[in-house]
Amino acid sequence: MSSNLSSLATIFLPHLQNIEPNAQFTFSFPIVTSSAGKKYYAKVGNASETEQYAGEAKSLQAITNAAPGLAPQVFASGVVEGNSNVAAGRPYFLSEYKELGSLSVKSGEVLGQRLAKELHAFKSSDGYGFAVPTYCGATRQENGWFQTWEECYSTMIGNLLFKLKGRGTYTELVAKGEEVRARVIPWLLRPLKIDPVLLHGDLWSGNTGTDRNNGQPVIFDPSSYYGHNEADLAIARIFGGIPNTFFSSYHKYMPKSEPVEQYELRASLYELYHYLNHTVLFGGSYAGSSLQKMNRLLSECP
Repeated sequence: MSSNLSSLATIFLPHLQNIEPNAQFTFSFPIVTSSAGKKYYAKVGNASETEQYAGEAKSLQAITNAAPGLAPQVFASGVVEGNSNVAAGRPYFLSEYKELGSLSVKSGEVLGQRLAKELHAFKSSDGYGFAVPTYCGATRQENGWFQTWEECYSTMIGNLLFKLKGRGTYTELVAKGEEVRARVIPWLLRPLKIDPVLLHGDLWSGNTGTDRNNGQPVIFDPSSYYGHNEADLAIARIFGGIPNTFFSSYHKYMPKSEPVEQYELRASLYELYHYLNHTVLFGGSYAGSSLQKMNRLLSECP
């Protein structure tokens, strides 16, 4: 084992020995395999990724509390301490490793049910938002706590508009976005009678799978916060790849919020967040898609 690999192994060995005291461990990062055949996922990041690692760990821990087994269980996370380790000051993360296939018609149906009955039934006593910043892709979500969903979601959109304003090339998009914040968000979100429930936050097909060992759905790479449950369906609607059984099963157990006749408008408003985020990340045609969403919402708004 090289000295660098050995230094990384020493980060995880105490945690692994707590889980399996009598096992030997083989390190082939990011996979660690025990002599009993259990597999773990272990990673060490750069110091600049400390906040990102913490956000992912807190998100996964919250999902595990709400819906055990739906996401990989986190066993340890933090920042490497001491001066002797080459990784000192860098974030680390240890979780169970799951062998995954794509989400199937059957596992998609189960995912819809579990999201509705477990994850989106897990309420916050602190309000809307999340305790730590999280990352939707590479975009930092500031989070914090808000007393209303309207304020929380408006702030989330506002943070994306602020990032785009700094680019200097999205003047019309930013102006329309601020109009959406001023008119559409109060119109659609203020009347809702909802609770802040735990969301995955980035639930597209690439962050879902089926456990090859038991056929059960798995979700991962979250950027969680507590919000309106319908917001968690938005990015799946945009990019597809998630079976229709997911949506039908979900709404079988979780009825659409009142007023039901505004469901599709709310869906467009929630999709707007991800179109704007992809504009921040990738630019290109996503700006045009964002503008189309805004124009439709503003035209419908009284």
